[in-house]
Amino acid sequence: MIKKVLWVLLGALVLLVAILAVNTLRKGSRQLDVAPIAVLPVDEAGAAARLGEAVRLRTTSSRDDAALNADQFRQLHALLAQRFPKLHAALKREVVGDLSLLYTWQGSKADVKPILLMAHQDVVPVAPGTEKDWTEEPFSGAVKDGFVWGRGSWDDKGNVLAQLEAVELLVASGYQPERTVYLAFGADEEVSGFRGAAKIAALLKERKVHFDMVLDEGLLITEGILPGLKPPGAVIGVAEKGYMSVVLKMSATPGHSSLPPPKGTSAIAMMSAALKRVDDDQLPSGIRGIVDDMFSTIAPEMSGFSRVALSNLWLFGPIVEKQLEASASTAAMMHTTTALTMINAGNKDNVLPGRAEATINYRLLPGDTMEQITARLRAQVSQTTGNDKFELFALPGAVEASKVAPMDSAQYKLLNRTVREVFPGTVVAPGLMLGGTDSIHFGNISDHVFKFSPVRARAEDLSRFHGTNERIAIANYAELIRFYHRLLSEGAKASHP
Repeated sequence: MIKKVLWVLLGALVLLVAILAVNTLRKGSRQLDVAPIAVLPVDEAGAAARLGEAVRLRTTSSRDDAALNADQFRQLHALLAQRFPKLHAALKREVVGDLSLLYTWQGSKADVKPILLMAHQDVVPVAPGTEKDWTEEPFSGAVKDGFVWGRGSWDDKGNVLAQLEAVELLVASGYQPERTVYLAFGADEEVSGFRGAAKIAALLKERKVHFDMVLDEGLLITEGILPGLKPPGAVIGVAEKGYMSVVLKMSATPGHSSLPPPKGTSAIAMMSAALKRVDDDQLPSGIRGIVDDMFSTIAPEMSGFSRVALSNLWLFGPIVEKQLEASASTAAMMHTTTALTMINAGNKDNVLPGRAEATINYRLLPGDTMEQITARLRAQVSQTTGNDKFELFALPGAVEASKVAPMDSAQYKLLNRTVREVFPGTVVAPGLMLGGTDSIHFGNISDHVFKFSPVRARAEDLSRFHGTNERIAIANYAELIRFYHRLLSEGAKASHP
């Protein structure tokens, strides 16, 4: 009897292994086969020097003060006009919202949709007190040890200048686009983009412009970050999470702390209970939608157990999800996140406050709406406190999650192919942009909005983003220029190749 059971178990194990092997092997590569292209000659030293000049201008933006560092932005505009004379002679330049730039390169065929490349001029501030931690001064723009150093070298003046370098080369070569090409460089992306990109989008919508494709900053080319994936992995953002901060206000009868009310009925107690419920009862996560598409695309390129697990999520799904949930960056891909960010109550140690206030920030997954999230929050608070004596409202600047750009489109394939041409051997997959970009404002005037920066990054580089020692490798910066040059050379044709 025991032998029979063992034989049954062994048979079941063999069958399971066979199923896993078949599932793994039948999921072949989704990577495009591309012919090698000649490497575009780039004046790396000159390009690095020009980027360094731009980094030295302290174009830090402010949510509250639109005029902050306006002189620095205008100096940047003047610098760009000086350093890219052929571009400025061939393209129309407009200043929108006082500090943002819109360039138009008129195509030879007016009946085809134009394309838009985006980046932003503004940078985040350097955290006070950390200046001494930088290898080079934060706004030095130093060109040293194979890198351009300083705030904005990566995010996002690297993309601004690389796009301009590419267009300057194309204009100098006599290239004439068939599609009209637009370049849009906002001045307040780091603080929502409402004064820059949103106004540019509104202006273009008023002019009845509808884009064949929009490309903004976004996800990167990572190296050695994803376990089991040996080649570099380029993830193209096909959608962007929404953003909403909700203020919750709770009221109670104020009084002296020597005469506290019944347990759980003070403003602070009710607020604490409500916030604990909100934090404990977050939206469910899972490998679905864009995340599923990403892993399905990457899985055939992986090795070892990683490939087996991702090719057989019907069995290993819970294990993979648990691993992903252990890291904040991967956990955030799988659900609408909930973050308790601000709380305020009371102003004296012996007084029971009559009001308590908290702010909850949500990053919405495509498919979840602000209305749904607000209704869910209202139900959570009501059920926890047992009453409706509270107030909820969203802060200004809230935006819904973007549409999902089609991954079977000619536009996505153009980006995919361009990456593999300029970065040979790189694995390309779709992905979800977790942070905000200016392109969120362009969903009404294009169905193909992508978020991707051709910047190489290893695990140790990720802390440089908005952090200390921001830099970009000069060799990689040259690749950015080649990427945009190739993308425009092919993408500005009347028909997609």
